[in-house]
Amino acid sequence: MKLDYYPETDSLYIELNSKQCADAHEIAPGVVIDFDAEGNVVGIDIDQASKKVNLKQIDCEELPLVAKKKLRRPIRARVAAVAS
Repeated sequence: MKLDYYPETDSLYIELNSKQCADAHEIAPGVVIDFDAEGNVVGIDIDQASKKVNLKQIDCEELPLVAKKKLRRPIRARVAAVAS
C-alpha cells in the first residue's frame, strides 16, 4: 500500500496494489474508488483531502508487516515526525 499526497491539488491517492485501473466509481463527492479488470479495488482518490481526512497523523495498527530491514524507530514515531 502506498499513500501519495499532491499539495498542488490537495488530493490524496491511496494505492492498494499496483494493478492498472480499469474502472472507477465516485462513491461520494470527491471520493473515487478505482477497480482493476477483475473488479478488485486498486486505489482510492480523495479530492480536497485536507478537508476530509486528518493528514497530520497516520496510525497503523496490527498490520502483518515483514520488515526488509530493521527500523531505527517505530513506524508511528516516523510518521509523526514527517507530519510535523
